[in-house]
Amino acid sequence: MKLVVEVVDAHDLMPKDGEGSASPFVEVDFQNQLSKTKTIPKNLNPVWNQKLLFDLDETKNRHHQSIEVSIYNERRPIPGRNFLGRTRIPCSNVVKKGDEVYETFQLEKKWFFSSVKGEIGLRIYTSQESETKAPRLPSPPQPPPSNTPQPPETSASSSPLPTITHIAENTDLDCKTLSALPKAEILHISKATTEQPEEKNSAIAETSGGIPAKEPKKSNKEPVKVRAAATQLVHQHQVLKQPSLPVEKLPIPNGAPYTMHTANPPAHSSDPDDFDLKDTNPQLGERWPSGGVYGGRGWMNVERYASTFDLVEQMSYLYVRVMKAKDLPPSSITASCDPYVEVKLGNYKGRTRHFERKMNPEWNQVFAFSKERIQSSVLEVFVKDKEMVGRDDYLGRVVFDLNEVPTRVPPDSPLAPQWYRLEDRRGEGKLRGQIMLAVWMGTQADEAFSDAWHSDAASVYGEGAFNIRSKVYVSPKLWYLRVNVIEAQDVVPNDRSRLPEVFVKVQVGNQVLRTKIHPTRTANPLWNEDLVFVAAEPFEEQLFLTVEDRVTPLKDDVLGKISLPLNIFEKRLDHRPVHSRWFNLEKFGFGVLEADRRRELQFSSRIHLRVCLEGGYHVLDESTMYISDQRPTARQLWKQPVGILEVGILGAQGLLPMKMRDGRGSTDAYCVAKYGQKWVRTRTILDAFNPKWNEQYTWEVYDPCTVITLGVFDNCHLGGGEKPTAANAARDSRIGKVRVRLSTLEAYRIYTHSYPLLVLHPTGVKKMGELQLAVRFTTLSLANMIYVYGHPLLPKMHYWHPFTVNQVDNLRYQAMNIVAARLGRAEPPLRKEVVEYMLDVDSHMWSMRRSKANFFRIMSLISGLFSMSHWFGDICQWRNPITSVLVHILFLILIWYPELILPTLFLYMFLIGLWNYRFRPRHPPHMDTKLSWAEAVHPDELDEEFDTFPTSKSHDIVRMRYDRLRGVAGRIQTLTGDIATQGERFQSLLSWRDPRATSLFIVFCLCAAVVLYVTPFRVVALVTGLYYLRHPRFRSKLPSVPSNFFKRLPARTDSLL
Repeated sequence: MKLVVEVVDAHDLMPKDGEGSASPFVEVDFQNQLSKTKTIPKNLNPVWNQKLLFDLDETKNRHHQSIEVSIYNERRPIPGRNFLGRTRIPCSNVVKKGDEVYETFQLEKKWFFSSVKGEIGLRIYTSQESETKAPRLPSPPQPPPSNTPQPPETSASSSPLPTITHIAENTDLDCKTLSALPKAEILHISKATTEQPEEKNSAIAETSGGIPAKEPKKSNKEPVKVRAAATQLVHQHQVLKQPSLPVEKLPIPNGAPYTMHTANPPAHSSDPDDFDLKDTNPQLGERWPSGGVYGGRGWMNVERYASTFDLVEQMSYLYVRVMKAKDLPPSSITASCDPYVEVKLGNYKGRTRHFERKMNPEWNQVFAFSKERIQSSVLEVFVKDKEMVGRDDYLGRVVFDLNEVPTRVPPDSPLAPQWYRLEDRRGEGKLRGQIMLAVWMGTQADEAFSDAWHSDAASVYGEGAFNIRSKVYVSPKLWYLRVNVIEAQDVVPNDRSRLPEVFVKVQVGNQVLRTKIHPTRTANPLWNEDLVFVAAEPFEEQLFLTVEDRVTPLKDDVLGKISLPLNIFEKRLDHRPVHSRWFNLEKFGFGVLEADRRRELQFSSRIHLRVCLEGGYHVLDESTMYISDQRPTARQLWKQPVGILEVGILGAQGLLPMKMRDGRGSTDAYCVAKYGQKWVRTRTILDAFNPKWNEQYTWEVYDPCTVITLGVFDNCHLGGGEKPTAANAARDSRIGKVRVRLSTLEAYRIYTHSYPLLVLHPTGVKKMGELQLAVRFTTLSLANMIYVYGHPLLPKMHYWHPFTVNQVDNLRYQAMNIVAARLGRAEPPLRKEVVEYMLDVDSHMWSMRRSKANFFRIMSLISGLFSMSHWFGDICQWRNPITSVLVHILFLILIWYPELILPTLFLYMFLIGLWNYRFRPRHPPHMDTKLSWAEAVHPDELDEEFDTFPTSKSHDIVRMRYDRLRGVAGRIQTLTGDIATQGERFQSLLSWRDPRATSLFIVFCLCAAVVLYVTPFRVVALVTGLYYLRHPRFRSKLPSVPSNFFKRLPARTDSLL
């Protein structure tokens, strides 16, 4: 592995040669490896375009390494050099080849008195192959050490991996994980990762992050007793226990028997306490129960085993891996056999696919049986020959005693399969043929769990078998594509007798934008307009641009077109302009049938464009109120993670039936969690109102002021389980959603709560069940956390070049469509209705209920000011004489010592904060029906909220709702008019709209200026305060003179029509 530092150029360097110039060269230091560029004589804006290569050891942690780039002036004729500046780039921001972009870095001082200015432009990336340097490099002053560590040869780079950009970008995170573990564990993990190289770049790299090696020494009693080891075990799980696809899929079948009264729970609960958050006490990290039914040294004994899953209840499973068979006996009729394997445990049977005419078949299929549902102490594996007519032929069997089955708990290596001789039905003799099997007892942490056949899902077949598995998804890497249409030249209309009215239409995928029509008819129009699109890696769409002529309001002629791939455009990280380019337009409609016009190819119109991919923005695909990721697109701009979020999805309770199956209600529930670019989907539990998933997932946290969203859905794609004509057959039904804001969580504390799944229906708010979660937020550095709280929420480009509100809404809608389309192509797909519900696609739609809720939220905020004014009024009215006297004393003290005003204010807020600490919330916030105005909402308002857009209601209903909206808007109009009236009265004080009022006011201002000039400020403040705090007997019930004067001032209301 090589680290490539391409030194491009520098700008505005400090002159150092005494003649107003400098002869700069660049020296790069990486891990005691020094290399420098050639010297550019007499140039303060040098251009090198030179690549410097360094050896990069992949086994070392790059989390704390940095690259130091220094610029020096070469002195002549006396040998020497002058320092011009330096910059340090952390290695955690280095990307792979193909993702590099041109970056500029401000030069820094080496000493306090150094005179430094300017900046340097670099491209930094890693490369697998060795690159040749364009110019010959001079030898550095001292050669690099001969004992420079070379990266060990691994097979990870040669193993075929799926080309997913955002997964490949996070492959260096395993180094962070190794740095967080003790040395003994690092050696163990390094050995394991060498044995499993192709697991290194799996999608779980998105979730790995640096946990500090030094854990806090606090003892948090029993629930958090395993905290110190838990964080390390989580990373062992991330590094070691990774299958070939995204992992951490830990679904548990629900084996509890069901009673009839839970199948049809009440549709709506009248108890408001039923909507509250409830504390739970799950047995997190529970080991297998002591004592077994069968005893002995097998998998049901009293031993205790370690686990990486400390936020879920551990569940035991019996795994059977059927690898292959050999030397099977042929049929006497066909002289061959069509073998398959049947695995039987009690009443549960699972079978592999069959092969036609194959004597040595290979299956490599895993079967999983829940311990809770095991009804036998013997496991039987049958090998049979499939027959077209009649019963299948028996070829042999293998029998296992469950007391002799070994136990495997990750990070143990997988159990090696063994060859077993087939025996007859009675077990008295051996038959021809052997089968390779591996049988072990494990938990949901086993990597074979996610792709295994499960005994509780035996009724699912076909495509439905893939749709019930748990998976981890990664959102596509989104870019903003900015197309700056500058001008066009030599635009020739189809009708040569007129000049064209030209505009440009640009299309990227399904996104179409156009410029304004040029105000004048010309063949050389000038627009200089920006059109912004959303694009996703890998770039599959092309930029299709057409220049069109507005002939009539209903007719546009295409004058030229061009199609450009997106990967040719420059990626920029900041606001610096990119280079513009001219593109020749193809004549629209020119084809093989128009041979007489081919000579027109010698002349073509052209268009001037400035196109770039914006890497400094965060592409919004979710509502800004519930945003889960705020990082920019370019990985070079990412900061270090500030924490780790661990979520254990335990299960759900009391789910309502979502569909009918065999004449009774049924629910096939699964849970989806979304945070940042990582989506997780649990396994589908079939026909269960109290499903148990017990799956644990981990995310890196880059900003604590973010939200994780979890949704529960009913799976309607089980391969024939539902009727095709059913209303919900094609879409997974929503059961409910939960949001947890990370900033409301205390660090290192495990939150175990049952969240109500509240959904708003046309009939009102309804509780669909409860979701049981275990959440833990771990902070990595207090300094980084304080640093994050003082910086903007979004990247700098959102403030340097902000988008308009309409642009943000349109781009977010396009980003949601792209994410939904890409995730829908996965296997199993994360369907469009699920993605849209998780991303709140309809959050911008009008709702009378939401408008009321927001209005009362504003009133609750203003109520504090109203309460303060009422309290001050009671003080002025002397309702409580003691309080009024104390306020007078405090006022006199502050007047006499004005320097105590601000300290007193801040000390008062400090004491209030300390007092409120006793009453701080002990659980995360959840969906509040009262705050949402969902309990007292009118049925017609709910019907309006669930109406389609455009409306599908009758004209009478639409007219009634329109009149109601006019009434609400009339009250808002009156309120805004009153506010405008008060503001215009202030303006009329000096505008001479009322000459007498303005004359009185300016005379008053002159007198006030003289009085305030000759009177000390303390006296003025004292007199003013005592006047407002005077006793009621000195007050009049009539309005004051200033109030009367202000209300008589004119406004512009008399000029309104």
